[in-house]
Amino acid sequence: MSSEGEFVNRDYVFVVNPTGGNGRTGRDWKKLLPLLHSRLGKSWNVREALTTGPLHAIELAREAVQNGAAAVVAVGGDGTLNEVLNGFFKDGEAVHLQEVQAGPRTAIGLIPMGTGSDFARHFGWNVNDMNQAVDRLVVGNKRKMDVGRVVLVDDKVDRYFLNVASLHLSAKAGARVAKYKRLGNLSYVLGAIDAFRDHQNRNLKVRVDGGEWRAVPDVSAICIGNAKYFGGGMKITPTADPFNGKLEVVTLRDFKWYDFVTKMHTLYAGSHIQLKNVSKESVSTIEVDEEMEAGRREVYVQADGEHIGFLRASFSVLPGKIDFIV
Repeated sequence: MSSEGEFVNRDYVFVVNPTGGNGRTGRDWKKLLPLLHSRLGKSWNVREALTTGPLHAIELAREAVQNGAAAVVAVGGDGTLNEVLNGFFKDGEAVHLQEVQAGPRTAIGLIPMGTGSDFARHFGWNVNDMNQAVDRLVVGNKRKMDVGRVVLVDDKVDRYFLNVASLHLSAKAGARVAKYKRLGNLSYVLGAIDAFRDHQNRNLKVRVDGGEWRAVPDVSAICIGNAKYFGGGMKITPTADPFNGKLEVVTLRDFKWYDFVTKMHTLYAGSHIQLKNVSKESVSTIEVDEEMEAGRREVYVQADGEHIGFLRASFSVLPGKIDFIV
């Protein structure tokens, strides 16, 4: 068995979304690259991989994992991190080296940039402090982190998430954020207001951990958290922990547009779980479907802020599935 010391010259692959944050990520990356070479270059091969469009980061990350990179580091926002994560999986299984060899598995890291950076917020990282981000990579401490998985049966979608997945109003809002991205974190609020214009609460049914189906009427949103934050700082699943082997599910029922406006501060504080029409539970799996056959595809589903399809959906946790550089 080879020792880890024999692998110190393997690659650190930095997957960069140069258009993130309205182009700011690309500009900041150019400034950051010399620092990475000076601080990491003596021990690691610093490799740059620039994305050219949606889902390209998945391909770049997958190639790096298959080639035995020491780490794949997402440079950008939550969307870039999500794509990099999905590069670690294919057809429901973890991606492996093209050639069998001994050594540690590829780790995943993050240099947070972009609009939201909600996953970095979970750890209290300063998004504007690039030196802090580089320090984490230099020290290289890793923890086995849980990964969320969502399968959309009708859409034949199998995606993974580190932060928060959700459905209905919150997912529709996320899909409409793009048109307001130039406005930064305000885009999440405007996206939610936009989504409310044609929103109707829906009668859904859920099944937790393989138990009996139960009806959940007047659902506004169901949020499934591996971590705490989404939507540019909303503490939506306030006790979620990506190291405890569980997902936290928060269900919001019978919200009207004026409830969203008057109670928005509770979403940012995480105190919304004290409201009478909000419930919370800890699960390993949760399946969600329409209560009655609707014949329409109107209940949006998102993962880490990215719209991925519509109900029916199954969510599960994969405990300790990746090594994350913390």
